[in-house]
Amino acid sequence: MTITPPSDALESLQADVAELINNLPNLKHGKWIQRALTLLVRLAGEEIDRLDWKILSASMQDMERAFQVFYPYRHVRKVTIFGSARISSDSPEYRMAADFARSVTGLGYMVMTGAGGGIMQAGNEGAGAENSFGLNIQLPFEQGANPFIEGDPKLIPFKYFFTRKLFFLRESDAIALFPGGFGTQDEALECLTLCQTGRSGPIPVVLVDRPGGDYWKAWDAYVREHLVKTGLVSPNDPSLYTITDNLDVACEAINSFYRVYHSSRYVEEKFVIRLKADLSDADVEQLNADFSDILVKGQIEKSQVLPQETGDGTEKLPRLVLYFNQRDFGRLYQMIAVINRLGTPSPVAAHPERK
Repeated sequence: MTITPPSDALESLQADVAELINNLPNLKHGKWIQRALTLLVRLAGEEIDRLDWKILSASMQDMERAFQVFYPYRHVRKVTIFGSARISSDSPEYRMAADFARSVTGLGYMVMTGAGGGIMQAGNEGAGAENSFGLNIQLPFEQGANPFIEGDPKLIPFKYFFTRKLFFLRESDAIALFPGGFGTQDEALECLTLCQTGRSGPIPVVLVDRPGGDYWKAWDAYVREHLVKTGLVSPNDPSLYTITDNLDVACEAINSFYRVYHSSRYVEEKFVIRLKADLSDADVEQLNADFSDILVKGQIEKSQVLPQETGDGTEKLPRLVLYFNQRDFGRLYQMIAVINRLGTPSPVAAHPERK
C-alpha cells in the first residue's frame, strides 16, 4: 500500500480547494457549496475540540455515502418498514411484513429497512435485493446485515444513529410500522411528531398489524384516551396515520396518497401543493368552503409554478397555493385525502410511485 506523504496530501488538497473556489460561479449548486465551505472555514477559526472535528468529519462521511447511493433512485418513491428485530421468521407479523414489501414493490415502490433481523429482514426478503435498501448502524455487539441485503451495494453503513435517521426520514415517501418494542415506538412517535409539526413533508404513515391483532388498536386507544381526550394533541391528529390489519388497505393508503397529490413546499409565507392532475374551479371552491379554518388569510388558489420553484423538475405540474397556519396538520392531511378523491385521474397520476 502506498502512503501519501502529509506534505503531498496538503498540496493536493490546496489545489483541489483552489480549483473548486474558482469554479463556484459556474457550478449548479455553487451557492450552497460556498455556504458549506464558509462554515468549515469559520469553524476552523473557533475553539472546538478534537472530538468535535471527528464527529463533524464522520457524520459528513455518513452523508456522503448515503447521498451517492440514493441519488440514482431519487425519482422512485420509497417505503420505510419499521418493526421489531426480535420477531421470528415463522410469526404472522413476519409473513405480513414480507407480503407487504412484496406488494408495494409490485406497485413500483422501493423498500428501506434498518437491515437487521425480524421485521427488517422480512421487508428486505419480500422486496428482494433489487428493490431494497438497508440502512445499517455500526455497533460492536451487533451482527451484520440480514442475508437478504448483505453485500448489496444499496446497503449503507452508518456510524451515527442521527445521520441514519436523517436519511430514513429524508428518503421516505411512506412509513409502514409493524409491531415492535421501544425502538419501533420511538420511530412511530418521532415520525408522527415530524408530521404533526410540519418538520417533515406530508407522507402516509401506516400502522400494520397481523390479521386480528390489537397491537396498534391498543396504542391508538391510549392516544385517544390520554392525548386527544386531555387536549395534549389535536382531535384531528389521528388523521396523520392509518391503522389496519389488511394488506390491501395498507397498500391503498400509500398509493392513494399520491394519486393526485405530488409534493409540497413553502415559498416564503405561501404553502404550495403540487398536483398530478388539475382541479376544477368548483373543486377549489369546495376546498375553500371545507378547509378555510386552516388559512391565516386569503383563499386556496390555483397556480402555475412560482419563480422560486424553477429547476426542481416539477415546473409543469399544476398547483394550489394557500397561506397555511402551519399548525393544523391533521386537517391538512384530511384536505390532501379530499384532493386525491376530487382530482381527475391522468396518465401521470396512474404512477403514484414516481416522483
